[in-house]
Amino acid sequence: MKRVTLGSTGETVSEMCLGTQMYGDRCDEAESDRILSTAMDAGVDFIDTAALYVDGRTEEILGRLLKRRRDKVFLLSKVRIGRIGVLESIEQSLRRLQTDHLDLYLIHAPMPGMDPHQIMHDLNRLVREGKTRYVGCSNYPAWLVSHSNCIAEREGWAQLVCNQIPYSLIERGVEVEILPQSYAENIATMAYRPLAMGVLSGKYVPSQQPPQDSRAVADARIPRWLNRYSTQISAFLKMADTVGVTPVALALGWVRACPAITSPVVGASSLQQLESHLKAFEFSLTHEQYTQLNEIFAATEPWEEVSVADFRDWRRNLGLVKR
Repeated sequence: MKRVTLGSTGETVSEMCLGTQMYGDRCDEAESDRILSTAMDAGVDFIDTAALYVDGRTEEILGRLLKRRRDKVFLLSKVRIGRIGVLESIEQSLRRLQTDHLDLYLIHAPMPGMDPHQIMHDLNRLVREGKTRYVGCSNYPAWLVSHSNCIAEREGWAQLVCNQIPYSLIERGVEVEILPQSYAENIATMAYRPLAMGVLSGKYVPSQQPPQDSRAVADARIPRWLNRYSTQISAFLKMADTVGVTPVALALGWVRACPAITSPVVGASSLQQLESHLKAFEFSLTHEQYTQLNEIFAATEPWEEVSVADFRDWRRNLGLVKR
């Protein structure tokens, strides 16, 4: 497994960041253990979780599984601000994860009326007290990353070193502002949903009914994407067959080829699925293949699918911050 530098921190982590959202939900603890152990044996040491995953049960499972190997991973978790404060939330996460510190702690998403100054104050306190080594954010628009880091610089506090965002051949809104900022300011950027919730995995075929036991039944985005981008997805699947790789390898290869992306966040609900994902990291796109994929999805305007705080709606953006 290739290793990459985590933005301005100087830390190195595995190129694949293992997502654990399905632990305690779509896979039980025994299967979670098999997934985690196999990933670590393959060189994956970058582990992503969050306080809200399965109401905290994901962190509890991960805490038990990492108890005797905590020092072998770079562990990050996230807090959803609002219900409880940052300071209280990390204490709960540390207890569930059975560790005295995190390597990276993220604000999970911006919320209406949030106070960036207070948030940066609290995050700095966590770094000062040794409860996390670094702090960052998830789903922040570029202006809010800059605003928060300006506060931190002015006050002499720890700055946000990363942003975690959705990014795939279909979800490309972050190309307008966030990825240029990440590249220009050396902000580590993790891409979640690199397979567009399985739409780019080969599991679904445009014009065919999705399997009844799939996520497409419960999430309306999947059938919408399959219908809206049927021509592009069909061409994408044909290209994967021509190149001789899985659709997963092709989709992940495109995300990995972006110079602003540090790591894709890749989850798995079974050991078989994980093994497929690990194999995908052995493939790298050529420049010509990268160009061809961009041409296939050229009709997809970057702002058609915006999952981060919608930068087109200035009223919503203003509403994020207290006056």
